[in-house]
Amino acid sequence: MRTFFLEATVVKSVGTSGQISLGKEYAGRKVLIERPAEGVWIIRTATVIPDNELWLHKKENQERLRKALEWAKRTPARPSDPDDLVPARTRARPRKTRPT
Repeated sequence: MRTFFLEATVVKSVGTSGQISLGKEYAGRKVLIERPAEGVWIIRTATVIPDNELWLHKKENQERLRKALEWAKRTPARPSDPDDLVPARTRARPRKTRPT
């Protein structure tokens, strides 16, 4: 496997509001900005995973997810009635109202 490094030095000016334009190709992207020393910045593009989706990427869940996806591929969808999916005893019952 070959690794190619694109090395380029570009001079940018920091605007009066403290912003630097990286170019339109990075518009909307998330970046990590590291500051290993005073006056030194390392900027890398990043992918951010929302907290409520982080469990999908944990190693202990990978096998379960793989099995679930395999099951979904080999199991055709079929019509169903949502009322049949919940046992009758757990269905919501009409609330009793208090006499006023």
